[in-house]
Amino acid sequence: MLLPAEKELRAVLARFAEARFRHDLQPTGRSSRDLEDTSARLCAMTGAESVDRALATADDLLERLRADRRAAMKASRVLAA
Repeated sequence: MLLPAEKELRAVLARFAEARFRHDLQPTGRSSRDLEDTSARLCAMTGAESVDRALATADDLLERLRADRRAAMKASRVLAA
């Protein structure tokens, strides 16, 4: 699986959270479609078949990206020393 860009993943997570909030607060046909669309996008980005699994996978991916960034910063400091 190709890893999504962190910025894109965070944007889709934010859109999902907003759609979920709006739908839970005042469900309409539009809020339902928005939630379905963002859920499908999140599942596609993470390669998951359910929203729950997609959210867990997104958390894992973000943690991996943070760890990679920390390792790169550490290596950069070692090279600069």
